[in-house]
Amino acid sequence: MVLNNGDIILFQGDSVTDSSRKYEEKEDLGIGYPMLISSLYHALSPDKEIKFINRGINGNRVKDLDDRWTEDCLSLNPTLVSILIGINNCWRRYDANDPTTLSDFKNVYRNILTRLKEHNNPKLILLEPFLLPVQPGQELWREDLDPKINAVRELARDFNATLIPLDGIFNQASTYKPMSFWTYDGVHPTQAGHGLIAKEWLKVVETL
Repeated sequence: MVLNNGDIILFQGDSVTDSSRKYEEKEDLGIGYPMLISSLYHALSPDKEIKFINRGINGNRVKDLDDRWTEDCLSLNPTLVSILIGINNCWRRYDANDPTTLSDFKNVYRNILTRLKEHNNPKLILLEPFLLPVQPGQELWREDLDPKINAVRELARDFNATLIPLDGIFNQASTYKPMSFWTYDGVHPTQAGHGLIAKEWLKVVETL
């Protein structure tokens, strides 16, 4: 995948994408992987005029993306949309007794992708939700999360999206460094974790 002059890149998702961005400042990318990607891309390809936008929101699930999809995606007319969503659809089952069924997850996710394709059919990058069981009991989340990861893979095939298999990437990385090196609570990346996501994303757009 190659980015072209004038491309508008939109990052969408939950707190991992949000990364403490300032909502009142529309150009703010936060302090996580979207900011790292933008910084590195512009450093490596200073000849390209590319706009990066972050609209990740802390705590979001797929239904939240669906609710704000017109304002926070379609109206921006992105030429590439990068989506990382799903861990809260798993997490809320265990901390709030508010599960999301696999069928609901797939159907709502499919709906936002269909709306996007019908709107302006941009390029798509789908990132798997991921988990490193740093905290006791998190290994039990696999029962809920793994089918949702497989659903993201299925959607990537169906919509001709580029898949970044973050769950496998993070788990492979944790064979070299402890899981807590990459994520401090099993879900939210450390600085190194955000760097890992940025590195893998930039590989996809043929920068690294």
